[in-house]
Amino acid sequence: MYETMTYTGGVHKHYEMEELIEDLGGFILQKNASQLDITLTIAVAAEDTGKIKDKAKELLGDVELSPLASTEIAVVSPTLARQHLPHAACDIAEYLRRYGTKTNMIGLARGAGKGISQISKREKDLIEEHDLAIFSLGSFEDCIRKKKFLFEDIDIPVIVTGSPEIPAEEINANAYVAGFGRIPRRLKRGENIRALRKLVSTAEDIISKQKEDLNDDPLIVSPVITKIALERKVPDVAHINSPMSIVSQLDGVRVKLPYDEYHDEISDVMVEDYRLGDIAEIKKSKMYDHTLVKILPESSIL
Repeated sequence: MYETMTYTGGVHKHYEMEELIEDLGGFILQKNASQLDITLTIAVAAEDTGKIKDKAKELLGDVELSPLASTEIAVVSPTLARQHLPHAACDIAEYLRRYGTKTNMIGLARGAGKGISQISKREKDLIEEHDLAIFSLGSFEDCIRKKKFLFEDIDIPVIVTGSPEIPAEEINANAYVAGFGRIPRRLKRGENIRALRKLVSTAEDIISKQKEDLNDDPLIVSPVITKIALERKVPDVAHINSPMSIVSQLDGVRVKLPYDEYHDEISDVMVEDYRLGDIAEIKKSKMYDHTLVKILPESSIL
């Protein structure tokens, strides 16, 4: 099982960290350079995390575990119209990205108004393509309680945010984080930052629990290794006009290539002596006809 970590340090001798990661059989998932600083999002075997920490200390850099890296999270708002807190939803999505995750904002077509709010099967299917969903609701307890049907049938973990304090079990959510609501400004005040930090901590706990569950029946191949194999063996991935052409998930990857045109080529890619189409479910995404690759667990081949 790979652990995801974030290393931050100076440009000077950062190549030594990259060489160590390569020697350990790890991967650099993302590299960002900012003036004199380098930030690396990396994946290494769990038993090698101590070596990465020792090297970071030697280079006077910082390294920490990043449970949210290599995950994809849906931030769902009843609507993206101005009456339904676009600022809170945008700030939640942006803040989560700082911790290595890929966020997608989803606004429901009929979410506005507690009396007429709805969620369609297509919207539900789209949300369930992610590892975790965060439903960004409003300021009124009665409204949040009456809208719980929007997420209580979602098959992935759900965190609900809103203004009042509500026990998560009373709205059938995995977790509830208060301190958010209908705020017509950016979330920059002290209480807002504390709420965002609590949200990140809650998301990390849920993702970590999902990773533990995966260890009970591991995937046949790692999504990280699958991502690297696709980048190397599908030439058109290099020409995708997107910051993240392949998005890693807990149980697979999202390839931003049209399913109808590329699913055969993706299926034929060899990953650790396996043909990808034989060890994964490859299907069309509800998002822009992307190609979803969901890797099967080891128990499926026994």
